[in-house]
Amino acid sequence: MSDLEHRYEVRSREERYRGRIFDVVTEEVTMPGGGTALRDLVRHVGAVAVVALDDAGQVVLIRQYRHPVGRHLWELPAGLMDVSGEELPAAALRELAEEADLTAGRIDVLVDLHSSPGFTNEIVRVFLARDLADVPAGERHERHDEEADLQVVRVDLDEAVDMVLAGEITNASAVAGLLAAARARDSGFAALRRAEAPLPR
Repeated sequence: MSDLEHRYEVRSREERYRGRIFDVVTEEVTMPGGGTALRDLVRHVGAVAVVALDDAGQVVLIRQYRHPVGRHLWELPAGLMDVSGEELPAAALRELAEEADLTAGRIDVLVDLHSSPGFTNEIVRVFLARDLADVPAGERHERHDEEADLQVVRVDLDEAVDMVLAGEITNASAVAGLLAAARARDSGFAALRRAEAPLPR
């Protein structure tokens, strides 16, 4: 941090709501030039998403109903960091198996993103999964709730990028992950980070 940057300090914190996935808090924060301001924010458990790229250059997309926006969205296999003690790569592989019935022999970090830093601390790590194989039929996850009508398709990575640019894919982790995957492919996957790389702080 530059010596010229203001150091924002939390003077007080009030918890407004505590949930399984997120909490809502109000914090009093010091402002540049003196004084403080109140900021409402959502503290989130974090999430992972997976760009699953097969040997034919196709990626796995899922179409799932999202009630807050009231429609089905094209997304990546993804999920919350809501299992105690679970590492990020393990969570990514779990979600890939649960939502796409796939395993991966190789997994690397594609990109990290703050989903909406104006009001939440949620960070999403997007992985690139390769060397894909099917989960055996007898070991597949039974899907419930919105996942019960989840659609799973494979499309060429370039077609998925076109869908992003056409506004057909709007989920933030999918947009970032697909664009990053295309860039990584075009550079020979030389800049990928190891699966265990620390999250940005």
